[in-house]
Amino acid sequence: MENTPNPTWLSLKEFVKLSGIEEKRVLELINEGAIISKTHKNTLFIDASSGAQSIVKSVENNLVSADMSGNSLDPVFVEKTINTILGLHDKVISAKDETIGAFKNENIFLKDALISMQEVYDDDKKTIDTIRNELQKAREEIEFMKRKYRLMWGKVSGLTGGNGREN
Repeated sequence: MENTPNPTWLSLKEFVKLSGIEEKRVLELINEGAIISKTHKNTLFIDASSGAQSIVKSVENNLVSADMSGNSLDPVFVEKTINTILGLHDKVISAKDETIGAFKNENIFLKDALISMQEVYDDDKKTIDTIRNELQKAREEIEFMKRKYRLMWGKVSGLTGGNGREN
C-alpha cells in the first residue's frame, strides 16, 4: 500500500470506534498490510487514509460477493459502512485543514520576521550613512588641522632663519 504524504494518525481505539470494525479484524488488516500503522510510546496508531481505503475495498468485495451470490445487503450494514467512510474522510480533511492553517500561520510569522529584518536593515543603513558622514567630516577636519599645522610650522621655521636652524 502506498504511503500518504502527510498521514493522519488515529489511535487504534479511536479507529475502532470510528470504523465500527472489531479490533481483532483491524489487527488482521494491519498484519496483511492493508492498513498502515505505527507504534509510538506503546500506543498503536492507524493511518486514517489507508484504513478508509481498506474499508472501501472490504465493502467493495462484500458487495461483489453478495451480488454474485444473489444475496441482498443489509441496509444497516451499508449505512454504517458509508458513515464510517465519511467519518474517516472528515478526520483526514480536518487534519489537512489544520496543516494548512499551521502553514498559513508560519507564513505570516515569516513575513512579519522579514518585514522586521528589513526595518532593522534600513535603520542600520541610516546609521552607517550617518557614521560615514561623521567620519568624512572628521577626516576633513584632520586634513585642515594638518595644513594649518604645516603652515604654522613653516612660519615658525621662517622666523628662525629660514633654513630650519636657529642662530
